[in-house]
Amino acid sequence: MRMFGTDGVRGIANTELTPEIALALGRAAVTVLASSCNPVVFVGRDTRRSGDLLVSALAAGCMSAGADVVDLGVVPTPTLAYLTRYHGAGIGAVVSASHNPAIDNGIKFFSRDGYKLPDEMEDAIEALVRNGRALSVAGDRVGVLRQEVALQEDYLAYLKRVVPVDLTGLKIVVDAANGAAFASAPALFTALGATVIPLNVSPDGLNINIDAGSTYPQRMQDTVRALCAHVGLAFDGDADRLIACDSQGRLVDGDNILHICASSLQANGLLPQATVVGTVMSNLGLDAVLRRKDIKVRRAQVGDRYVLAEMQKSGAVLGGEQSGHCIFLASSTTGDGLLTALMLLQAVVEQGIPLDAWLDEFRRFPQVLLNIAVPDKHAAIKHIAVREAIMRAEVILGESGRILVRPSGTEACVRVMVEAPDEATANLTAETVAATIRSASA
Repeated sequence: MRMFGTDGVRGIANTELTPEIALALGRAAVTVLASSCNPVVFVGRDTRRSGDLLVSALAAGCMSAGADVVDLGVVPTPTLAYLTRYHGAGIGAVVSASHNPAIDNGIKFFSRDGYKLPDEMEDAIEALVRNGRALSVAGDRVGVLRQEVALQEDYLAYLKRVVPVDLTGLKIVVDAANGAAFASAPALFTALGATVIPLNVSPDGLNINIDAGSTYPQRMQDTVRALCAHVGLAFDGDADRLIACDSQGRLVDGDNILHICASSLQANGLLPQATVVGTVMSNLGLDAVLRRKDIKVRRAQVGDRYVLAEMQKSGAVLGGEQSGHCIFLASSTTGDGLLTALMLLQAVVEQGIPLDAWLDEFRRFPQVLLNIAVPDKHAAIKHIAVREAIMRAEVILGESGRILVRPSGTEACVRVMVEAPDEATANLTAETVAATIRSASA
């Protein structure tokens, strides 16, 4: 099985993702990447207890291969990506499992230009890890480590320059998921003039993403309603995603964000090709609302790397997923929750349209998403009974709906998504296919 998934290497910290693996990954990454660039590695982490353990091992691996390491401390993933590019590091590496529970952790690499690595580079790193042939140096060629936590300020200053929106008068609930943006998110929106109500900004190493952030937005919604705030912003553990809500507590997901930001960019003449990139999971309602504004939606596979590839292919500058993982290619090389929040708020302020009104404009097709835990997600997808169940569902839905069944990129489960004209049809179709998957996997 391939070591790298859709978003780096992940596993249970110190069990599946061990210090030994982290050290080997550091050596291999420097061997593959540093031969053609500056052998300096920027590393960062989210707030998981295992972060220190894995960063220490990763940094040791990089230094043993001859690279100097700059430790940025606890930083959002997009901060690490930006600083790697801005300061000319050869490699960026972040230790994080994003929205996963605290018991998990992960390692993902960025190239010198701030982009996640292509498959072929990940494969080359993995091959060196497996065969043990990565570079190892001695004596005065061994790298050194230094702490540069203050460099994070360069990233916040950059965000204020590229989206100079005045948030004076706005009351904003900011849920940082006890994750990497626990300090930077409230500070950023406060500096831009907003009255900030912080939630989940007290990480203890174990509470990241627990009943908090973009995967559990209920508390944000309740707080917005209770305190009569204008908007709520919820980030995930490494702050590369954003889920928001309006003043009524109604959720604003990635599809809503694409609609609002695409409309604003188009109005300002900043949407090349009049095109945005969604995924196969993007709701059919997104196509409908943007079609009325002469904006096209292209679809990529689920995963930000596939969204980015389709954006580069089509010339689009905006793309994203329902999960709130959005890429603004004119300003960033990867998904960035803080940048997404600023772009969303700028659209609201500049267009003079409250978030509530934007939501009223978007008619969402009923969509059901089920996650079915299975021993072997790839075998489950290929099972003949499952394939037949999917074909029957496609006949039932016809052209008025759709079904998508795919293996998760990060978990041992199969995801079933159904869109239909009504909730009853969507629920029945999804449950029927899910039951077949469970039976076939038993």
